[in-house]
Amino acid sequence: MTISHLMDELIHSTYYRDQVAWIERLPERAAQYAEPKQPLHPTLKSILEALDIRQLYTHQTMALDAVRAGGHVVIVTSTASGKTLCYNIPVLETILEHPGTRALYLFPTKALAQDQLKGLLRYREVLPDLPLLAGTYDGDTPTNTRRKLRDEGNIILTNPDMLHQGIIPNHTRWGEFFSSLKYVVIDEIHAYRGIFGSNVANVIRRLTRICRHYGTNPQFICCSATIANPQELAENLTGVSLTTITGDHDGSPKGPKSFVLWNPPYLDDSMVERRAANSDARDLMVELIRRRFPTIAFVRTRNGAELLYRYCQEGLQHHSPSLARSIRAYRSGYLPEERREIERQLFEGELLGVTSTSALELGIDVGSLSASLMVGYPGTISSTWQQAGRAGRGTEESLAILIAHNTPIDQYLMQNPKYFFGESPENAVIDPSNPYIVLGHLRCAARELPIGVEDETLFGEYAPAVLDILQESGQVRPLNGKWYWTGGGYPASDV
Repeated sequence: MTISHLMDELIHSTYYRDQVAWIERLPERAAQYAEPKQPLHPTLKSILEALDIRQLYTHQTMALDAVRAGGHVVIVTSTASGKTLCYNIPVLETILEHPGTRALYLFPTKALAQDQLKGLLRYREVLPDLPLLAGTYDGDTPTNTRRKLRDEGNIILTNPDMLHQGIIPNHTRWGEFFSSLKYVVIDEIHAYRGIFGSNVANVIRRLTRICRHYGTNPQFICCSATIANPQELAENLTGVSLTTITGDHDGSPKGPKSFVLWNPPYLDDSMVERRAANSDARDLMVELIRRRFPTIAFVRTRNGAELLYRYCQEGLQHHSPSLARSIRAYRSGYLPEERREIERQLFEGELLGVTSTSALELGIDVGSLSASLMVGYPGTISSTWQQAGRAGRGTEESLAILIAHNTPIDQYLMQNPKYFFGESPENAVIDPSNPYIVLGHLRCAARELPIGVEDETLFGEYAPAVLDILQESGQVRPLNGKWYWTGGGYPASDV
């Protein structure tokens, strides 16, 4: 059965009451390939061919050429377009040519770092002699593994919080790593917005000055989902000028997608209250799983993920106990081993359905899904497209359904579908020079290394005034043109 046939059946089903407010048909797109200016390293080319990667998409080639030329790059292409290769290829190529090279990969979540590590380790499975020692360095990493990665690892995968609290403040233990650091990869930069993004930008500035201290000036490679201002965000985040590779150069193939706006029916003739979005989501998910369409449903809360999971499990139990066992919930709060197991089951096709918070919105590889249900508007156009893009990896037909809550914004989108499909994604805004944020990071920076005049420019126009405030409170003091930390405690734990 195709997605089109499924939609016909849903519209003629017993519970259908004109819920379909709009169907947007997104056409398929053929792949576009290109050759890099210089051929790939022979060893890396053999590994990629063994993984059935024989050609590079146009955006991957452009990214590789830009990184090889020594530039900082931000890649902004659609979900499942192969952005990971845009940084893995130049990093691995450099490691093959110069085995002492180090790279730091930053991801917004531990789950995404774990998923990307699995992708890296596939290269080692193809070629066990590959000079690659990669691992995740986060709160779940055992002490012995941390020491080995710090001393010997050439690709460290971590998150901004661990970089802020665990790595930069202890940079003297990481001296060899920082003195060989060639690349800093920042994935999913669209997640770094607002106060969180402004803090991360200051962490990156602290990283930059530590690298300078050890004599390195690493290249930044950033990746993002589609947002309105990717270059501005990346440059504010990193503090450097970048080359932008946009969706106009996206060479990845796409299968046809039906994007449905689904408005639950009114409960009675008063036309005030509508049927709960969770109820329609349950009916839709049960029908999709019954027909063996792998499906993900995004909800706004952890309780919502568990409730929808229970509702679907009960609905599937009436049809087949085995189908009821083929669905799981996924959210923060689970043990790391539980989350990894659910991710594995999804990737390997053991599950037909998962109900999730936005924890699976980011680029974790969950295999080939046919449908994505969004229970309520995710809050931004960018997040909506990101969640919709979790279905339809590859060239197969896929389905995305936005199920509206009975709230003003959701109902506006149902009544004005052309607004949603015609609008570009939002801007991602950060303010790294916000003095309230800079204050905490200057305390951290002063403890890490004395702050010189050249460092002040890194932290924006308010840095000199903030340092004066810290001097008045006895936390720093000037000596020979530099500011030295005289406070106590561990300032990174206060940010």
